[in-house]
Amino acid sequence: MGSRLRAIFVGSIGNLVEWYDFYAYAAFALYFAKSFFPQGDEVVQQLNAALLFAAGFLVRPLGGWLFGHFADHHGRRNALTLSVLMMCFGSLIIAVTPTYASIGLAAPVLLGFARIVQGISLGGEYGASATYLSEVADEKNRGFYSSFQYVTLIGGQLCAIVVLLVLQKVLLTEEQLRGWGWRIPFVIGALLAVVAAVMRRNLHETDVFIRAKSAKQVSSLRALGQFRREVLLVVGLTMGGTAAFYTYTTYMQKYLKLSVKLTDDQTTMVTACSLIFAMALQPLYGALSDRIGRKWLLIGFGLGGTLFTIPLLTTLQQVHDPLTAFLLIAAAWLIVSGYTSINAVVKAELFPTAIRTTGVALPYALTVSIFGGTAESIALWFKSIGHESWFYLYLTGCIATSLVVYLAMRDTRRHSAIDREP
Repeated sequence: MGSRLRAIFVGSIGNLVEWYDFYAYAAFALYFAKSFFPQGDEVVQQLNAALLFAAGFLVRPLGGWLFGHFADHHGRRNALTLSVLMMCFGSLIIAVTPTYASIGLAAPVLLGFARIVQGISLGGEYGASATYLSEVADEKNRGFYSSFQYVTLIGGQLCAIVVLLVLQKVLLTEEQLRGWGWRIPFVIGALLAVVAAVMRRNLHETDVFIRAKSAKQVSSLRALGQFRREVLLVVGLTMGGTAAFYTYTTYMQKYLKLSVKLTDDQTTMVTACSLIFAMALQPLYGALSDRIGRKWLLIGFGLGGTLFTIPLLTTLQQVHDPLTAFLLIAAAWLIVSGYTSINAVVKAELFPTAIRTTGVALPYALTVSIFGGTAESIALWFKSIGHESWFYLYLTGCIATSLVVYLAMRDTRRHSAIDREP
C-alpha cells in the first residue's frame, strides 16, 4: 500500500508540474500578449495568443504517438521522465524569448516553437500518466486513484493562478508584470520540471507492464488497428468533455474579463476559487464511480451539459459580481466533473497492456487538438464577430454528441482490459 501511494503521489506531482508549465501560458496571456502581438485591440491580441495556445494542441497527437510507442515498449516511468524534461525545455524558451519590439516577427515564431515543444510533451504526458495511475491502482479503488490525474491537472492551472495572484498583489506593479514579470512563472516551471524529472526517475515500473514486457513487440499503430472500436470510443467520449473542460478552465479567465467585465483581481480570484472547488470534486466522483460504475457518471455529464450549458453561460454573461459568477461556474463543475474525474481510467480500461498508452494517448490527443485546444479560439472568434452566444450552441452540440456514445458504450468498470493481453 505504501509503495502504491508513493507511486501515485510522485506520478501525480509530475503531472501537476507539466500542466502548470502548460497553463502558465494561458494564465499570463493577458499580460504578455501585447509583447508578442502589438497590433490590434485587446480581443484581437488575445485571439492571436489563443491561436498559439491551440497550436500546442495541434501537435499533441504527435506527442501521443511518440510517447505512447515509447511507453509501451520502454516503460511508463521512462516516458514520464522524458516528457517532463521536454516541458522544461519549452518553458525555458518562453522565459528568455525577446519581445516583438526587440526582434520583430521572430518573437512570435519562437513563442510558437516553444508551444509546439510543450504540446508534444503534453501529448505524451496524458497517456503515460493515465496509464501509470490506472495500472498501479488496485481494482476496487481504480476510479478514485486515477482521478488524481485531473486533481493535479487542475492543480497545475491553480498553481499558475496562485503565482499570478502573488505577482499581482505582493511583488510587482501591473506595469512590471506586463513589462517583464510575466517571465517569472516560466522560470519557476522549468525549475520545477527538473525536480519532477528526478522524482520520476526513481519511480518503480508497473507490474502489468513488467509482465507484458516479455511479449512480442509489434508496431503500436499496427496493433492499434485491431482496436478500432475502442479508438472510436475514445474519440467520442472525449469530444464533449474536452470542449467543456477547456471552456471552464483556460477560456473562463478571458470570459470573466472580456464578457462578464470583472476586474483583473476579481477574475483571478473567481478563477482560483472555481479551480479549488473542481479539484475537490474529482476524487469524490472517482470514488463514486468505483461504487456505481463509470457509465452513469458519463451519462450524468452528457445530460447535464446538453441541458444546462446554454442557460449557465447566458446567465454568467449577464452577471457582474464575482460571487454569482463563482456559483455559476461551480454549478458547471458539478456537471463537468462527471467526465473529468474518470475519463482517464475509462480510456485505460479499454485497452490491453501492450498498447494501452498508445491507445489512450493518440486518439485522445487527436480529439483534444480538434475540440479542446480550439475551444478558446472558437469562443474568442465568435465574440470578435459579435455572435458570442453561437459558441454556447457549439459546446452544447459537442456534449450532446458524446452523450450518444455514453449511452451506447459498456461500463468499463465491469468490462476492464487492465489485465488483459491481445
